[in-house]
Amino acid sequence: MNPKQTLGHGFCLVLPKEYEEHFNIHTNSGVISVETSFDRELMSSNIVNISIKAAQTDDAGKTADAVVQVTVEDVNDSPPVLDQDSYSATLLENSPNNSIVFKATVTDADEGGFVGTLKISPESTPFTIDDDGTVRVKNSAALDRETNATITFKIEAIDTDPARNDVATVLVTLEDENDNSPVFNPTSMEEAVSEDKEAGFSVTTVSATDRDSGANGEIRYSLTGGEGRFAVHPESGLVTLAAGLDREVKAEYQLQVVAEDQGCPANTATASLLINVTDVNDNAPEFLQAVYQVLVPENQSIDTSLLTLSAKDLDEGVNAEVSYKIIDQSPSLAPPVFKLNATSGALQLARPLPDYSEVKEYTLEVQASDGGTPTLVGKTSVVVKVTDVNNNPPEFDKGSYDVNVTENLASGGSILTVKVTDKDEGGFCHGHFLFTSDTFYVNNQGVVSLKKDVTLDRETKDSYTLQVVAVDQPSGGLSATAVINISILDYNDNAPQFPTIPEQFEVKEGNYSEETPAEIINMKPTDPDIGPNGEVTIAIFPPHPLFRFREDGMLMAIGSLDRESRDTYELVVTASDNGNPQRQNITTVRVNITDINDNKPEFSSSSYIHHILLKDALPGTVVLTLEATDKDSGSNSLITFSFLKEGSPYLSLDNTSGAITLTHNVANVTEDTVLQLTAVAQDHGEPPLNTTVPVAIILTVTIPEGVGFLSSFYNFSVSENEPNGTILGEVQASSGSDLFSVSYSLRNHNDLFSVDANGTIHTRVPLDKELKEWYILEVKAEDTRTPPTSAVAIATVWVRNVNEPPQFHTNQSHVSVFSIAPYKTPVIIVTATDPDVGDSGRLNYSIVNNTQHFEVEPSSGLVRVVSVVDLAGSNATLKVKVSDPSGLEATTTVEVAVSGAASKTDVVVISIEMAANIFNVKIREVESALSSVLGWTIHILDVQSEGAVGSRSLRATSRTLVSFVSLDKDQVVPSQHVIEQLKNQLSALQWKLNEVFGEDVDIQVVDPIQDCGDQILFIAVVVMLILCVLLLIVAVVLLICLFRK
Repeated sequence: MNPKQTLGHGFCLVLPKEYEEHFNIHTNSGVISVETSFDRELMSSNIVNISIKAAQTDDAGKTADAVVQVTVEDVNDSPPVLDQDSYSATLLENSPNNSIVFKATVTDADEGGFVGTLKISPESTPFTIDDDGTVRVKNSAALDRETNATITFKIEAIDTDPARNDVATVLVTLEDENDNSPVFNPTSMEEAVSEDKEAGFSVTTVSATDRDSGANGEIRYSLTGGEGRFAVHPESGLVTLAAGLDREVKAEYQLQVVAEDQGCPANTATASLLINVTDVNDNAPEFLQAVYQVLVPENQSIDTSLLTLSAKDLDEGVNAEVSYKIIDQSPSLAPPVFKLNATSGALQLARPLPDYSEVKEYTLEVQASDGGTPTLVGKTSVVVKVTDVNNNPPEFDKGSYDVNVTENLASGGSILTVKVTDKDEGGFCHGHFLFTSDTFYVNNQGVVSLKKDVTLDRETKDSYTLQVVAVDQPSGGLSATAVINISILDYNDNAPQFPTIPEQFEVKEGNYSEETPAEIINMKPTDPDIGPNGEVTIAIFPPHPLFRFREDGMLMAIGSLDRESRDTYELVVTASDNGNPQRQNITTVRVNITDINDNKPEFSSSSYIHHILLKDALPGTVVLTLEATDKDSGSNSLITFSFLKEGSPYLSLDNTSGAITLTHNVANVTEDTVLQLTAVAQDHGEPPLNTTVPVAIILTVTIPEGVGFLSSFYNFSVSENEPNGTILGEVQASSGSDLFSVSYSLRNHNDLFSVDANGTIHTRVPLDKELKEWYILEVKAEDTRTPPTSAVAIATVWVRNVNEPPQFHTNQSHVSVFSIAPYKTPVIIVTATDPDVGDSGRLNYSIVNNTQHFEVEPSSGLVRVVSVVDLAGSNATLKVKVSDPSGLEATTTVEVAVSGAASKTDVVVISIEMAANIFNVKIREVESALSSVLGWTIHILDVQSEGAVGSRSLRATSRTLVSFVSLDKDQVVPSQHVIEQLKNQLSALQWKLNEVFGEDVDIQVVDPIQDCGDQILFIAVVVMLILCVLLLIVAVVLLICLFRK
């Protein structure tokens, strides 16, 4: 372009348009200038766009456009501005540091806004402000509403260049927090309330403060303690009585008053309130006793303090001050006998007491008064008893006491009471006894008793003489003396005792009878008891037909005794006293039957014939030996042989062996000669017995023709019980020629023996030594000649003993008993026999089982009851064993039906005038008699001697108590019916029993005893004692048997 060309300039458009007037453009130069100033803070934008157009002056068509962007730069010409002139805020007191209070906003129209500083004044203000205007807690501790409820401060916004600022006022109101507890002032209070105030009475007003406000400062009151007798108004704090008070029950109450604000959580405070209950005179004095008693000796001196009265008043102070006085005395005497100290209550004698005989007792009425207003009083009575002076000794009612005491008195049992009187007052009530004895003691009541650890034994000491001293005072008393003579009466506490006797007795065999008995030994028992308790009856149990005891204890033989049939008897002997309860002792004795010379010797043959050839008849030759036996024993069985008259010159007879010997040469005998002699066998008894037998010795010159035995005498033996056909031996005979044969036969005892064709003798049956020990057989030999010839030889057979086992008569028995049967009730006698004799025939019985219910008498086989109560209604099987000393045994079974149909109340007891040992023999006959009279089946359960009742005198007669039950077709008849029937038929029964016993007997029906507990206990003790005795007897018998073996 040509420099010299000119242009014209101008605005086309200014945006924003409102700023068009602010610019000017030079037309020629095109310089844009500002004509009017700008306020940037009022501009919506700090950029203005100017469109300009340049045109050639010379050519208007030639133009150029341009846009000029003008930026309006800021100048700090605007002050900072807070959004409010003043601020108010609320803040919870005690807010923690940095807690935001509020936020102030600062503006500045200048570009970049507010870039100055913010500050709070004064500086002590507990707040700080952040750069963004946030006001925070700077000092939490200063935020205490109770100190300053509001805080005022200023906020200043400061612009730095140039300095411009804006200030606003801030009011911070602190909101309450429940940070204060109620406060009592004072915390301990004390009030007094009279005990007569009624419910509703205002006691005091308690008050507490709370610096908090609103609900946090509102206080409500409550009480703890006080036992419900006080109340407090929850808002006002007024404490009132809720119930009546009684100082005598409780004099003070310790209350806790609780003040609690209503904040959440609530704060509390407590204060102690002590309520002292003050006294009013509402209690009269009360004596400790309604009546006082005091004993005063009649010689008591004056001014002596007799008694101190004491009354208590539950009040306090003057209300409890008590004074005493006597307001009445009975009997009334002048001057008064007694005085009373008004302050101490001490009762004293004002003058000497009248004589004891005049006045024995005084009654005083005493009053106690308190010091209250009005005065209250209490009363009591004082009984003054005048005591006598001890000037009279005690006196026994007897100078000597005689008392009888049974020896079975229980330990500690009382014997008598000695009575003591004393003329002094009180008699002997304070006295005591002086008594020295190892056996007795006396208590303060005068009861003389047996010491608790002591028992009496009359047999050891039967009397005591004691001295007892009565002393009337515990110390320094007067005394009196009496004598006590104690006689010990007998109690049946000792069983009869047998004397020391040999193990076995001897009695000669013989034909004895009741009229002509044989005395064996006196074994009268002794019993240290006296009276009926010491009266002993000795008997054989069961009764024996051959022996009995005389009343003086002499054992006698009353039947025929044959030693050769039985040489020993075992007897069970009972000794029973007549006491009640009856005591018994049992022993066994052996009676050996000694021999008397009652059997003649018996030759082995009824005659002796012997042949001897003269050619064989040399001197010294034993021709024949005689044999004889004697059933007696000892010297009575020793036999001496002899010839009757002078005998024969050719023969001599050995008197011991029975051997007949040739004594001379018989060569001068030329013909057959028969020497006829009579031999005598004589024993050594006193007087001696003898038997004769003919003896024929035939001296033969030549051998006669005919049969003859090789020996005229044979001896055989055989054991008993050998079987049939046992060979005894052989006899031999010769016919003298082979042409003739010989046959044999027996002339006697063909039922027991036989002989065969060879001469061998056999048994036909087993032999029994106990039946017969010796047999003499006559054996006949006969030949076949015509006519036949015969000869006879004698054969003796000795049966040797073999120990045979015993045998029961039956293998099984059936019996019955009642379950109430008492101890030792007989059940059955099981008998066994032993064919052996001597020691081998001694038998011992025992029970193999059920020994707790039954027992058996070892020597007799009597089965008795021990106790069968627990077997009622059942059957018991007993196995009874019998054994001999060699150990051979046999058993039998006894089936016992134990009936439980009868009870003890069904038992009827009658008393019969008869000794028990005699009655026992007739038990079965008595049962039959009772059955026939009463019309029922009678079973006797027990028989025992009746003891004396109510007396210890000797009884003139013996009585027996018989216990039985009655059955009607197996149903037990009640005892009441039986007793009624007995009483109705008593005459008929007496007539029947007179027939049984052969004499008049008295019968009485015994009334039933209701309470038999003591008897049962006693019987149990007796049973145990008897069992011990029986066991001892069995042990002794066994030891004896072992010793004899």
